[in-house]
Amino acid sequence: MSVAIDIDHLRQWVGREQVAEQTLEPFPAVAMSGLLDRAEPPAVDDALPLPWHWLYFLDAPARAATGLDGHPQRGGFLPPVPLPRRMWAAGKLQCEAPLRLGASARRRSTVRSVELKDGRSGPLVFVTVDHVLEQGNRTCVREEQNIVYREAPTAPVSLPVGEKATQAAQWSATLQPDPALLFRYSALTYNGHRIHYDRDYAVHEEFYPALVVHGPLLATALLDLLEQGRPGVPVRAFTFRALRPAFDTDVLQLCAAAEGNTVELWTQDAQGQVGMTAQATLGW
Repeated sequence: MSVAIDIDHLRQWVGREQVAEQTLEPFPAVAMSGLLDRAEPPAVDDALPLPWHWLYFLDAPARAATGLDGHPQRGGFLPPVPLPRRMWAAGKLQCEAPLRLGASARRRSTVRSVELKDGRSGPLVFVTVDHVLEQGNRTCVREEQNIVYREAPTAPVSLPVGEKATQAAQWSATLQPDPALLFRYSALTYNGHRIHYDRDYAVHEEFYPALVVHGPLLATALLDLLEQGRPGVPVRAFTFRALRPAFDTDVLQLCAAAEGNTVELWTQDAQGQVGMTAQATLGW
């Protein structure tokens, strides 16, 4: 039975703002560098790579304000959508100047829209949040975050057959997710959602076949692949969209193909099914 959704009530959150300030301490970036096997960790005054600002400005709810799934309880800055499954489905980043480690930064967040749609599995609520990150009275990064909420299945369901890549990769890398990788990324981003580290919960409560790889982790890995192929070239814009979940039982290929200043990126599993697509624009 579908959950009743009062979309007019949820739209009262549109326009809400939240401002946070934080010094961009080196440790989270150093830890991310280790997670990605980078040879040289960043230091104070270094530019923070995209999208490593996701390691900062983190919510830290009390245990009493955390749901059984590990997510913060509904309400607060984001609207209290009464659908249990929440996924960061897509995003856009525009970099106007690099953020620098060791200096204070400010993030201003605004709920831009709340929309209700009908999906094949039931109602879907889409929440769009805009973030503006500033440092030294200058806008550095503009971000659009797309969050989708949907009902949880009551029994295991088969994943839809994914699409195959439409082009060949010019360079690629293999990513083998494992529980340690997922746990470390959850810790770095203070993401308590149990589908990423609690196999029993992921399989028996949310009916996934295995631990779920974070969408933002895949986006980060694709940008790291871009850095390997175009070292030192700044990224002016980046968009990504999750099409199909990935699991710690998968062997993933990270793929890239460039034409001029535009780079198409995607992940694919052992069967060649695309899980995430992304596009980067290079240069200032």
